[in-house]
Amino acid sequence: MSAASSQSSGSGYANYIPDKSNMRWFVCFLLFLATTINYMDRSVFSLIEPALHKLPFLGWNFAADNAHQAVFNDHFSTILACFQVAYGIGFLIAGRVIDKVGTKIGYAVAIAIWACSSMGHALVGSVIGFCIARICLGLGESGNFPAAIKAVTEWFPNDERALATGIFNSGTNAASLVAPWLIPIVTIKYGWHAAFLTTGSMGMVWLIIWLIFPYNKLRRGATETQARLAPIIKPTGSLYGQVLRQRGAWAFAIGKGLTDPIWWFYLFFLPKYFHETYNLDLKHLGLPIIIIYTASSVGSILGGNLSGMRMRHGHSVNSGRKFAMLVCALCALPVVFVPHMHAVFGLNWWPAVALLSLATAAHQGWSANLFSTSTDMFPSTAVSTIVGIGGAAGAASGAIFTKFTGWVWSSHPFLIFLLASLSYVTALAIFQLLVPRLGAPIEPEAPPSTP
Repeated sequence: MSAASSQSSGSGYANYIPDKSNMRWFVCFLLFLATTINYMDRSVFSLIEPALHKLPFLGWNFAADNAHQAVFNDHFSTILACFQVAYGIGFLIAGRVIDKVGTKIGYAVAIAIWACSSMGHALVGSVIGFCIARICLGLGESGNFPAAIKAVTEWFPNDERALATGIFNSGTNAASLVAPWLIPIVTIKYGWHAAFLTTGSMGMVWLIIWLIFPYNKLRRGATETQARLAPIIKPTGSLYGQVLRQRGAWAFAIGKGLTDPIWWFYLFFLPKYFHETYNLDLKHLGLPIIIIYTASSVGSILGGNLSGMRMRHGHSVNSGRKFAMLVCALCALPVVFVPHMHAVFGLNWWPAVALLSLATAAHQGWSANLFSTSTDMFPSTAVSTIVGIGGAAGAASGAIFTKFTGWVWSSHPFLIFLLASLSYVTALAIFQLLVPRLGAPIEPEAPPSTP
């Protein structure tokens, strides 16, 4: 039986282990490109932050005194939070829709929405306008990870999923390498409108390639692990009701809820941190940001490969995933010292960059393995829904954390970095309590029998 025929029934499961095809790495490359574009689109607003001070129609053309800076910080964090709230709501919708319509169609719709929304920023002329544009962008971009993780489940065996996830997830870092170089150049030469048009048009190019690629015809059949997980989800009844009865869904959602806000903080506030602390302007922000996200790309791939490597050496799925997550959680701890680097080393930003490089690498390795736990606990027919639930939790907590950061950043930066340091070990401890062993379905407790 071919992989194609095994999918024709719609169930997606077959009682065999399909042959590996090198085409899976092309799919991974497409996922990497989509994720790169996704994060470039969302990072534009933060990267042009110094230029936003000069937009009088937004009411931000002020002298850099503390009172006016506080107003700007409040507006800036509110606009960012609008994106995150919409992103979280979109996750709940996108995950379920992608599980129903399939990866090919679901991904295409998502990137069409976010590409158009990104370009729509160029039409904005007010704070409210930016909020609306960010809401639309968040709704569209929420489809990326549910679709990408579902694609990894459909194309990769269990011991390669964290690696594949780490590779495509490194697109978040690639965006942070390319965008700090590209966006300032475009903004300085053509204006801030062109920055949004540039990244939005990239999404349209990817969409054409995705529509041409015969995804459903070439994708592989279900792995043995996925076939074993299939009975968890019944063909009748509410899918949300079924997955929320599983402790694994809560473990995944809590893990995302505790650690995703830290990545939002790095993405949105690192340019601001280096601008305010080390006096780096738009022309000089690129180097430290590029160094940090180059390191995080390495962490994404190495962290993703670590669990698979342990599995290939005879360790269980449980041991492989959790060992990798523990290593990443421990590597995130030293970021708590970042606020002290300026006092010790003055305007030398290299020590802060070193600590932030380790922290972002740890986050990406953690993320690759946490995403993969969803495929260890649930069949591919529910993976997008699970990722959507976790993504919604991460986005909601991220919006709260972003707003909280905007309030306390100027006076208590140490508190933010302390939370960034402890989030991963806390999340792993809770995950272990809820899911003491990966690799087997975790059924809800049966109600006590009546005599």
